[in-house]
Amino acid sequence: MITGLGAVTPVGLDVASSWHALVAGESGVGPITLFDPFGLPVQIAAEVSGFDGEAVMGTKRFRRSARYSQFAVAAAREAFSDAGLSSGVRGGVGDDEGASVDPERVGVVINAAVGGSAETNAASDALAEHGARGISPYYVPSMITNMPACEVAIDLGLHGPVSASALACASGNAALLEARRLILAGEADVVLAGGTDAGISPVMFAGLANMGPLSIRNGEPAGASRPFDADRDGFVFGEGAVVMVVESAAFAAARGARVYGSIRGGALTADAFHISHPQPSGADAARAVTLALAQAEMAPEDVHLVVAHGTGTKINDAVETKVIHTAFGPAAGDLAVTAPKSMTGHMIGAAGALSAMVALLAMRDQVIPPTINLETPDPDCDLDYVPLKARERTVRTAAVNAFGFGGQNCVVVLAAPG
Repeated sequence: MITGLGAVTPVGLDVASSWHALVAGESGVGPITLFDPFGLPVQIAAEVSGFDGEAVMGTKRFRRSARYSQFAVAAAREAFSDAGLSSGVRGGVGDDEGASVDPERVGVVINAAVGGSAETNAASDALAEHGARGISPYYVPSMITNMPACEVAIDLGLHGPVSASALACASGNAALLEARRLILAGEADVVLAGGTDAGISPVMFAGLANMGPLSIRNGEPAGASRPFDADRDGFVFGEGAVVMVVESAAFAAARGARVYGSIRGGALTADAFHISHPQPSGADAARAVTLALAQAEMAPEDVHLVVAHGTGTKINDAVETKVIHTAFGPAAGDLAVTAPKSMTGHMIGAAGALSAMVALLAMRDQVIPPTINLETPDPDCDLDYVPLKARERTVRTAAVNAFGFGGQNCVVVLAAPG
């Protein structure tokens, strides 16, 4: 059961503001401010604006932590509080504001893709300018990929299993499946699970610009991320974190928890095709959908919503459309498909968790956020992508797609409570 949500996104610093912006179709894309992009062909990103990491972490911890860890801590605190477990700030779990829970039975699975790449960029500059003495002694423990999960465990005083994995753009989705496995295996009653990333840096943008997948619609930032549109020219790099509280059904019921939904099933498959391009037929990504539905004991026609990977690149969107047609067959025509990256950009390691949050809140409110900027139909993308405006619709089930570099496919199936 998913009982708590927390978010730091390019469209809001918490769940409520992020969800309001997504339903309203607001874009979080703008000019890059986190570094000077002069000389780069890409001048835009989906940055988290107004975030005060020092206020979240305190001055000492702020100086020793990476931005993506700060995002994770802020989102985890919100999720824990939202679940009614605790206020969750430094000192263990269970207080006057939340239900008591054994900290040894609470785990953390927070994944990332690019990790502390921005910190590595800054450290490399410091090394070149000041030599070895210019490198902070906290550089390594701040940037390694397990640190967001460990920072959350430290922050909340959690002593259960803590892990972190990197599955590129499928990282956030995979965290939910790992949380489910830990609970089903009896290793935890509660798991904080999600994804985080903050990789907006000169090296990252130079590399991706040379590689070619980023949008260069610099003069129209809000219109740059346009999944499934015929005029799409690439994805917009973003950042942020989404964390969820996942509980066993028995534990949630025993404490009378409010439930957003359940993880009914999921699957991981590999294209084993190319380091960055999807397999053109989408066969293995479609197999991930089929396996996830089988685990959830659902037929294709039982699914109401697909939250698409929907990056906005020419090849990925066309292949994902094939994937949905292959996996859902005739039922594909009845699906609503939405692409939140049209508003948040690609939050990389947090993208799948953001998509899962969208699915859960769509089930709660019976409204589907739009795919904005979808103005020109593409014959290769012929599904119902909920273009331009949010739509009220019955949503009780959802499949969440996440497809990463290297051909990593992760699909999660969610269902509303009851």
